[in-house]
Amino acid sequence: MLRRLFLNHPAAMNETYGEHMGVALSFAGRLFAASAACAVHALVPGLFVTTGSRAIADLNTRLVEGRRSATARGVMAGTYSI
Repeated sequence: MLRRLFLNHPAAMNETYGEHMGVALSFAGRLFAASAACAVHALVPGLFVTTGSRAIADLNTRLVEGRRSATARGVMAGTYSI
């Protein structure tokens, strides 16, 4: 059970637990910052006009590249996620 919860997915992505945690936390940080910018944008529409959409596009690119890399390593396509 612990292996399934903590190790199987990172191993499927050819990452250690620590490496996978770093990637996931980098996504979380970027999403947190984009969320804060969107909240400010809601109050003052002239600020952070493209910050949220740019963050989403950048993170999507990272996920797509991760999927391609995982597929090249023999990991089943479509299974890459944070």
